[in-house]
Amino acid sequence: MTHSVVELIEIEPAIIQVKMHDRTHKNAFSQELTDGLIQAFEFIRQQPNYKAVILTGYDNYFASGGTQEGLLRIQQGLTKFTDDNLYSLALDCEIPVIAAMQGHGIGGGFVMGLFADIVILSRESVYTANFMKYGFTPGMGATFIVPEKLGFSLAQEILMNAGSYRGADLEKRGVPFKVLPRAEVVDYAVELAHELAEKPRNSLITLKDHLVAPLREQLPRVIEQEVIMHEKTFHHDEVKTRIKGLYGN
Repeated sequence: MTHSVVELIEIEPAIIQVKMHDRTHKNAFSQELTDGLIQAFEFIRQQPNYKAVILTGYDNYFASGGTQEGLLRIQQGLTKFTDDNLYSLALDCEIPVIAAMQGHGIGGGFVMGLFADIVILSRESVYTANFMKYGFTPGMGATFIVPEKLGFSLAQEILMNAGSYRGADLEKRGVPFKVLPRAEVVDYAVELAHELAEKPRNSLITLKDHLVAPLREQLPRVIEQEVIMHEKTFHHDEVKTRIKGLYGN
């Protein structure tokens, strides 16, 4: 299966790679990328032979979060981030997902990667949960998965100051992920996928289901709370001005 900006590559009969390459939007969540990701994971769900998924981007970009147009639509109250469930695609996938974050992970793009079972970062790339840069509180499950994966203290800093961190910086801060030169990230993900593929599919599904059950159980309540916070913070004129003036900087 190939979507115009999301490509499915079968590395071997048990391993599938989902490659995002919306070059027009630098892998921001355009409707085309959103639809492509949802369709890709639905396709994977229907296949009985896969044991591991590698989610990756192109060149210097992993995923760049909401488009300016998409953020403005939320600001105007026309949509919510919950309208398209991108954030938990990896969590909901029954087989293990490796986020090979070879490029920049921005906002919801970074958060989407953190929902994977195994995360690999690039030393050169920038990672940021930059929601507050635009004046609105984090969404996409960020207030849940960032502390869960990075630890509370570092997550609190990242979420509140909306700063940008190189993978090398996060490595020094002790993130529990492999951090590699960009050129090595996908190859390492493939190595891990091969190791996973040696295991019985049923056992992988059973173990993942057990390990992520608390995350799957808690996430809906967190999403509800994030939507409530958005109602309080997203619809102010200052946010609209920030989105128009700061987007992409």
